[in-house]
Amino acid sequence: MRHYLLMILALVFTSYLSAQSIEVKGNVKDGSGMPIPGVNILQKNTAKGTVSDFDGNFVLSDIEIGTTITFSYIGYVTQDVVVTNDTFLNIQLQEDLAKLDEVVVIGYGTQTKKEITGAVSVLGAETIEALKPTRIEQALQGQVAGVNITTQSGSPGAGATINIRGVSTNGDSRPLILVDGNVIEDLSVLNPNDIESINILKDATAGIYGVRAANGVILIKTKTGRKEMPLQVEYNAYGGFQQTTREIPVLNATEYALIVNEAHAAGGSAIPFSDVSNLGSGTDWQDKVFTNAFITNHNILFKGGTENSYYSYSGSFLTQDGIVGGSDSNFTRFTNNLSYNVDFLKNFKFTSGLMLIRTNKSNLPENSNSSVLFNALNMAPTFSVYDEEGNYTLAEGLGGEVINPLAQIDDTYDRGKVLKLSGNAGLSYNFLDHFTAQTNIQWNYSEVSSNIFNPVAFFGSGKNSNVDRSSIVTTLDYYRDYTFDAFFKYQNRINDTHNINVLLGTSVFKTTGEFSGKTGYDVTIANPSLEAAVDIEDRFEAVGRNQTFDSRLLSYFTRLQYDYKGKYLFSAVLRRDGSTKFGPENKFGFFPSGSIGWVASDEAFLSESKFFDLLKFRASYGILGNDRIPDYRFVSLLNGEGTYIFNDQEVFGVASGAISNPGIKWEKQKTLDIGVDMRIADNKINITADYFKKRTEDLLVIPQVSGLLGTGGAPVINGGIIENSGFEFAIGYSNTFNDDFKLNINYNLTTLNNDVIAVNTDGDFLTGGSFGIGQPTPSRMEAGYPIGYFRGYKTDGIFQNAQEVADYPTVDNRVQPGDLRFVDINNDGFINDEDKTYIGDPIPDATMGLNLSLDFKNFDFSAYTFASLGNEIVRNFERNQALTNKTVYYLDRWTGEGSTNATPRVTTGATSNIVFSDFYVEDGSFIRLQNVQLGYTFTDKLFSGSKIEKLRLYVSANNLFTLTKYSGYDPTASSGAPIGGGIDQGFYPSARTYLLGVNLKF
Repeated sequence: MRHYLLMILALVFTSYLSAQSIEVKGNVKDGSGMPIPGVNILQKNTAKGTVSDFDGNFVLSDIEIGTTITFSYIGYVTQDVVVTNDTFLNIQLQEDLAKLDEVVVIGYGTQTKKEITGAVSVLGAETIEALKPTRIEQALQGQVAGVNITTQSGSPGAGATINIRGVSTNGDSRPLILVDGNVIEDLSVLNPNDIESINILKDATAGIYGVRAANGVILIKTKTGRKEMPLQVEYNAYGGFQQTTREIPVLNATEYALIVNEAHAAGGSAIPFSDVSNLGSGTDWQDKVFTNAFITNHNILFKGGTENSYYSYSGSFLTQDGIVGGSDSNFTRFTNNLSYNVDFLKNFKFTSGLMLIRTNKSNLPENSNSSVLFNALNMAPTFSVYDEEGNYTLAEGLGGEVINPLAQIDDTYDRGKVLKLSGNAGLSYNFLDHFTAQTNIQWNYSEVSSNIFNPVAFFGSGKNSNVDRSSIVTTLDYYRDYTFDAFFKYQNRINDTHNINVLLGTSVFKTTGEFSGKTGYDVTIANPSLEAAVDIEDRFEAVGRNQTFDSRLLSYFTRLQYDYKGKYLFSAVLRRDGSTKFGPENKFGFFPSGSIGWVASDEAFLSESKFFDLLKFRASYGILGNDRIPDYRFVSLLNGEGTYIFNDQEVFGVASGAISNPGIKWEKQKTLDIGVDMRIADNKINITADYFKKRTEDLLVIPQVSGLLGTGGAPVINGGIIENSGFEFAIGYSNTFNDDFKLNINYNLTTLNNDVIAVNTDGDFLTGGSFGIGQPTPSRMEAGYPIGYFRGYKTDGIFQNAQEVADYPTVDNRVQPGDLRFVDINNDGFINDEDKTYIGDPIPDATMGLNLSLDFKNFDFSAYTFASLGNEIVRNFERNQALTNKTVYYLDRWTGEGSTNATPRVTTGATSNIVFSDFYVEDGSFIRLQNVQLGYTFTDKLFSGSKIEKLRLYVSANNLFTLTKYSGYDPTASSGAPIGGGIDQGFYPSARTYLLGVNLKF
């Protein structure tokens, strides 16, 4: 009996101990040791809990020993902790990168990736920081499937062309770019360090933004603080140098002299070099113009928050010299970015932001037959830089274009400045539990100025660049725009089954501009200013006023989003846009779009699957409009320039402008997307695949018309259909093996087929681009071919002897053995324009990116590669004059029967070898290692007692190497023109850059 009594007492005592309630105290911090305010702290499976305060501290009362406490916060891995005693709890939450990636901006709202029914890609700040781009476009190349970036030039501050899922129009194919809601046309003014995330809308989901979204939408969100965040300070800086990735192999002085002699002999003229034995290598003009150039960047960020507000400020300074001309092609950028957001009163929220950007750029001639690099390639190596008197050597005998490139750099004074001020403000009010009313206004103001001084200059006899009368040209252009949005939102989840989101709103957009400028003559180098000019002309003197533009949009839109149990997803958008670009009969357009999704992994038959963590199918279809044409082309305007004779005096005045077309209407893009999203292997592997098809109808084009129709330009008409289709595939692997090792690998592939279905203009085609001097345009838009394809003669080797010349059709009677043999496409026995055909196009068949990053203890490593396959480039950087230099492939020229069947003979006589043909078209495919970076983060112990929270040092190399068969400087460069792109006139190459940097956080 006594034994049983003791057992009962022991059980009672044990129960008392296990049910003992204590007070639990602790602190929550992030991975860097910063306190996290607002963390949800709950007793598991109950509603009992609290939140951490401003310093991350918390207190829970009446907690039993053995209770599980759950710590959760958006963007961090949820953590469970079992209470064993009353010891102070130090909780450290780790960032959940997968969950941070879940929230996606989609236009007037956000969704999780699971809910999205469209094709949306996201690029995070960590990728941008790893690449260290000077321009944001550089961070997109190879990172996002379906997005192709074409570099217009490698010079500092130069622009880039962004195409999302192909070229859909022969006009303005740029996507809509919004930075915190602000419309931004030129991304060079933005600091990549300010970017928190980039969201790209690639299909009909972009339709919520209406007319400006026909070519896709890029949504950029800048960094800011969060509520109850202590003030944080981040300083990031890097510095390094740049160099050219290659020099094009050209003939040295001895090789040049021998080939020039041979060409003169073949042309029946006296040889210019009687003795070549002492010429040696001569002057390497490319080595003279290329230089190692410095680049530095500094960026500081302040961010924080209080209980009801959060804020941020960032400032940056970038200066970059050019690899051609050094400081003579410098680009400098100052940026300031301020944001403040506050919850005030009850249910009211106010958001605001302000950006101030200034850029300064020194320009040198580039990407033309008067550029510095064109001259360096064609300048004779037998010429020295300076003559015997110390003056720059004159480029005599080299045609009208080629001049001494160093003299050109010295005589170029071209400076451009941009001042841009952008702001946004928004007010929202939540009412009746499920409703929100919101208004936003965004505005931009820009001043773009240039100052060009042309001193008296003599570069050689008959040179096009000679200046007989000095001048100073100044321009000052103003750009202003604003966007006002007002909308209502209804959001409600009914019985955890039906999730409904409704959006109803209106949008107003207005953009205006004014262009001004003056030219002053007879100014001196000592005082190159308008004030010192003898004669001054106004830039728009003929029309009597500054040129202006004024364009406006009025839109109404609604969107319904619905999901049933998170499994069956539906979204529909209706938008009505009105544009001042069209006449009264066609001013408004109606553009619907819709999408559906099915989260199959939530179905009962897959809910127990150990293979799929997520399996979602989605599809979208919609019609988007485009109005990107000049203003008021539906009416006749007196905005042209005319010359009249009054009293035997020549008088300048106005004349009729471009021919009007009252019937022009909206260009429409019909977009289809079918996709699948998967996550497998415990969310370690992500797979996304899409098939897309975009058909652009009623294409807005400016056709070629006869001058007999009037003095003005051609009208705008709806005259074509273009279709883009292809596949996108992306796969990523991410795994944290342990606290010391993390690995991420991502690969993406995009295939693209571009096809012009119809061109409804006179002649049924449009032309563009240029090749050589005085030759027909080489690029066309024509039904049955990709837009901007190259049209010329196909070659079939080299005529080896006179009999072959006699037996085969030739383009003219000057053809001799050693000349290119053109294919008689139509077999009519003649070589003429009818035999010109498709010989390539500048659009790649496929692009892909492979990206690797890994962390091992305190070290981090990343590497990014990009490849483009199947596009062609026209080699147009050779002047083909009797005495200009040539590339080294002429060492393998035809010298007699059987010597070669690839490269024609050299001659000073008239020859068809310079006519545009596939001899000048090369494979532009390439693989580029875009970035390699190695970093080391110092441990917290090193800074104990100081305010430094993080110190990371890194070394980085950009554009490390490029594998390509293309013989030019850079296979990635192009003018970006839909018709005329891909023609290389000596493109300024993208620089190879070596950097040393630091990331510091306080």
